[in-house]
Amino acid sequence: MHFDMIRIKTLLTLLLIFSLLEVKAQQKRALTHEDYDGWETLSSDKISKNGQWVGYEINPQEGDGRLEIVSHSNPLTKYNIPRANRWSISNDNRFVVGKIAAQKDSVKLLKLKKTKADDMPKDSLFVLDLVSGKTEKLARVKSFALPDKEGNWLAVHFEKELPVKAEKRAEGDTTAMESATKVNPKKTDGSKLLVRSLDGEKTYEYETVKNYGFSENGDFLYYVKATEDTLKNAGIFLLDLKSGISKIIDLNKTDYFTPAFSKTNKFLTFLTTEDSLKSKKPYYDLYLFDIAKGDLAKIADKKTSGLLPNGMVSKTGRLYFSEDENRLYFGASPGYQEFAYEEDTMLLDEERVSLDIWGWQDAEIQPMQLVNKNREKDRSYLAAYRIKDKKIIQIGDENIYQIYLDRKAKHKIALATNDSPYRRNFSWDIQIGRDLYLVDLETGNKSLIKKEVSGNAQLSPGAKYAYWYDNMDSSWVVYDIAAKTFSNQTKSLAVDFHDELHDSPSLPGSYGNAGWMADDKAFLVYDRFDIWKLDPSGKEAPLNMTKGEGRNQKIVFRRQVLDREEEGIDPKEPLILSAFHEEDKRSGFFKGDFTGKKSPEKLLLTDHRYFGLTKAEEAEKLIVRRSTYLESPEIFATGMNLSDFSQLSTTNPQQSSVNWGNVELVNFLANDGVPLQGLLFKPENFDPNKKYPLMVYFYERNSDGLHNYRSPAPSASTINIPYFVSNDYLVFVPDIKYDLGLPGPSAYNCIIPGVQAIVAKGYVDTENMAIQGQSWGGYQVAYLITKTNMFKAAGAGAPVVNMTSAYGGIRWGTGMSRMFQYEQTQSRIGGTLWDKPLYYIENSPLFFMDRVKTPVLIMHNDADGSVPWYQGIEMFMALKRLNQPAWLLQYNGEDHNLKERKNRKDLSIRLSQFFDHYLKGAPAPLWMTQGLPAVEKGRTLKYELGESID
Repeated sequence: MHFDMIRIKTLLTLLLIFSLLEVKAQQKRALTHEDYDGWETLSSDKISKNGQWVGYEINPQEGDGRLEIVSHSNPLTKYNIPRANRWSISNDNRFVVGKIAAQKDSVKLLKLKKTKADDMPKDSLFVLDLVSGKTEKLARVKSFALPDKEGNWLAVHFEKELPVKAEKRAEGDTTAMESATKVNPKKTDGSKLLVRSLDGEKTYEYETVKNYGFSENGDFLYYVKATEDTLKNAGIFLLDLKSGISKIIDLNKTDYFTPAFSKTNKFLTFLTTEDSLKSKKPYYDLYLFDIAKGDLAKIADKKTSGLLPNGMVSKTGRLYFSEDENRLYFGASPGYQEFAYEEDTMLLDEERVSLDIWGWQDAEIQPMQLVNKNREKDRSYLAAYRIKDKKIIQIGDENIYQIYLDRKAKHKIALATNDSPYRRNFSWDIQIGRDLYLVDLETGNKSLIKKEVSGNAQLSPGAKYAYWYDNMDSSWVVYDIAAKTFSNQTKSLAVDFHDELHDSPSLPGSYGNAGWMADDKAFLVYDRFDIWKLDPSGKEAPLNMTKGEGRNQKIVFRRQVLDREEEGIDPKEPLILSAFHEEDKRSGFFKGDFTGKKSPEKLLLTDHRYFGLTKAEEAEKLIVRRSTYLESPEIFATGMNLSDFSQLSTTNPQQSSVNWGNVELVNFLANDGVPLQGLLFKPENFDPNKKYPLMVYFYERNSDGLHNYRSPAPSASTINIPYFVSNDYLVFVPDIKYDLGLPGPSAYNCIIPGVQAIVAKGYVDTENMAIQGQSWGGYQVAYLITKTNMFKAAGAGAPVVNMTSAYGGIRWGTGMSRMFQYEQTQSRIGGTLWDKPLYYIENSPLFFMDRVKTPVLIMHNDADGSVPWYQGIEMFMALKRLNQPAWLLQYNGEDHNLKERKNRKDLSIRLSQFFDHYLKGAPAPLWMTQGLPAVEKGRTLKYELGESID
């Protein structure tokens, strides 16, 4: 009996605990718009060369973040540096160096007080010793640098020193303030540079420094001293970090630009000018300094022959050496052309004509020319200086200027392309071809490889081959440079190498490639699921390295690059494959086999998303990020077997107190019987016996993002899913597949049956459903409400409602004609307006606005660079004329998606108020019932809730 009583008491206690936990779960609060600012994201993760330390930044959306440095093997060993950013780990793995930003609240208060920029707080620098745990800090730091690959040095460039008057003002020293007003300090752009060993044992300081930089291996540092007052007394210097000796390289020029070291520090190159920096077209001189000999030579100036006709050295061209240090590459530009009209000093500005002339024969339309004006004006054309024979070679010219060298400038050949014969068609055909050339970098000679290549050609690491994916042929092509022969590597294979889900009128792209084996022995390419090993010589048959297991199991295999410096893949190194299951969305990693004899060996495949796999440079240690919809992406430490995971970071602990939610994968059939998937988001306290309002959002295909974490954040254009789910909505995101010429009907064909599949589950309040989308999604919203009244409210951001008028418009962000959008890409009409006029009309919601019975909230901004904002006006005016409830939000000066956080917060509030009113019966805010009269603009936001709308 006593035993039974104990059991009963234990059972009652457990029931009480469970009921309390259930009550607690039910008491979790909903997300509010005030939660956005504190929600954290993780970024800038790095692992030390020896793999012992891992660092990452954690930043809230608003406010001060932090840098955490954690032991890879022991997460309890952790350093926290508040407000740190732009950080690095030293080459000896001992120090962490980075900037510390000023407190954002303090900066805001000073801005409210109209404090001058010079008096605002500046960044500081920290140096953390990972051995002792001590942190050193330096104030008022402009920038810092460490050598890229070797050497344990630190260079710190300080902000200009505050004038004595400003310093003494802070101290209250009025006498010094009076004397300081009599001081006339020299004007200079320079400030103090500190160069020191990271342990602080060696230190060098230089004043009035403007620019500086380490050699890659940390043996040398150059620094440029700025001019003082109006004198030409700038100079460039070289510090030998082994000896501590600083040498003058050159003095007394107006300025020095873009110094660069050669690979083994044999040479240093730089640009100078003696012209005024205010000159319309200053001339530049190119210098080469032999570090060992101490010899300085001017190798190109405005009188140099061998450059472009009337050409000169360009300031915008990158300076770099070939790996063997035999060639110096630089940029040349055409000589400055003077026009009498421009130089006429007797014309007032108001007398000058300002116009754009659109010529039918132009290669690019005027808006594109205007967008690209500065780029074209500053374009440089590749040139080379052969160091041994002191000869200038002009390589690029105004016809063939796209020259592609290998990453390390190792080879004496390069590829070049020229699209000028086809450029005029680019306004409507974005898949124009380009002529492909082989370039001899020793002579500048170019030989045609092939005309009108469809694809982006590259050199193999060993430069034996050029290769590209031919969009026209949907296959990979290899060109043998020595034999001058082409081979189609994949056309004869039984699988497709183009995107199998491609559903627009453009040519389908490839799945990419995994790189080349060492010595160009093989080329690895992807199909939808598997990896293929191709022999460019044709001696060996193509090999499916993953033995078809990807396609058999519906798993997408992709090679993970663990050595970022690799030139060719070493077959002796481990082959780690990422894995993604297309149907159930699990992901993870497998171990592959370069010989293709073994099937991929599963290391990990779970209901998570994995990304950002990174290996330590000198150790068998890895870090990776992992997330689900429930779990914010965190950093995990692991080894090469990817079996034991140790969590290093922790973000967003506040989520545990919020009614969050969950997501499930939904399978359904489109109206034409095609299987599709979608994502259904439910509140955390979901009750299947309750009826929930339903929000439907869509944009092409999203179901692969099942395990993506979605942060609560103010909206740039679309509903924030966690916010609406937390506030007791269901949110459904269906996939859409398209039929060419029928974008609107295709959306209907997929979205409506998807919604019906959710409704069939029995917990949707069918009287309170809404749809919302932006851009292409906004178009589909506009189309759907002309075909069905099943939705009680709709939100359409930047919607194209009239394809006939939008077709002739401009994408002002790029200056491109919108024709390509309808003929080749997302809008999917597949022909011109005059070829298929009925398709344009039948897919345009504007012509059927009289059928709309759904209240609509439209957002379209007056600086939209993608969709002409008059499209939103056309929709609004049609609905206004038809006396249908509609509101148009036009954020002044804003782009396609909102950029300003203040505007994002505003839109988030209005979206939630709009949908809460129509789907939950909440009172309407005043901006919906009263509008916002122009005379009240900027004076009130009208968020206040009023009465219901009649």
